[in-house]
Amino acid sequence: MDKPILKLHDVWKIYKMGEVDVPALKGVSVEIEQGDFVVIIGASGSGKSTMMNLIGCLDLPSKGTIHLKGQDITHLSESDLATLRGETIGFIFQQYNLIPSITAFDNIMLPLEFLEMSEHKAKERVKKILEIVGLSDKSHHLPTQLSGGQQQRVSIARSLAADPEIILADEPTGALDSVTGRQILDMLQKLWKEEGKTIIMVTHDLNLAKYACTRIELKDGQIIRHSRCKK
Repeated sequence: MDKPILKLHDVWKIYKMGEVDVPALKGVSVEIEQGDFVVIIGASGSGKSTMMNLIGCLDLPSKGTIHLKGQDITHLSESDLATLRGETIGFIFQQYNLIPSITAFDNIMLPLEFLEMSEHKAKERVKKILEIVGLSDKSHHLPTQLSGGQQQRVSIARSLAADPEIILADEPTGALDSVTGRQILDMLQKLWKEEGKTIIMVTHDLNLAKYACTRIELKDGQIIRHSRCKK
């Protein structure tokens, strides 16, 4: 770990509910270092999802600044934000979000088509990623022909397609049994330790915190605990 890849300074997110302002995040300031494994935990309504959307460049703050790789994202156009997001962040969701009508291989290819990578290079990249997640023999299966754990591994493979520096995982084991969930978390740890990825995992499950190095706990839109392991 060396420098912050992500920096939030006095970030507020306020939603309008009719005439009432409802703050989901209240003055959050935090730095996430490159090559860290961070878990963001908190109960439902604590602001986790809001923070994840801001970190993932899916939304912009009402007040405050967010710097991703030194760039202030709050002043970027929608297209520049989409480009930065596509090149820097890979997303893993609880419900996999795979397209059911196309194969595992083609699901993983999708982000590379958006980045307009050449077809030959993209196919070679997908083959390599399928090896990393242990699904080379399932590449031509549809999502419905795969188990939940295999579908989540396809989701992880898709998140790795563009070789992003940050993997943002939203409740990545929420739809899985405990054994399969552990396998997915072991895979995230491997990506952190062996591939040098910055992992940011959002969860309400306190048991998952032990997999991470840095722990950020939210309550009522504020950080109430921020601890790092000693490396």
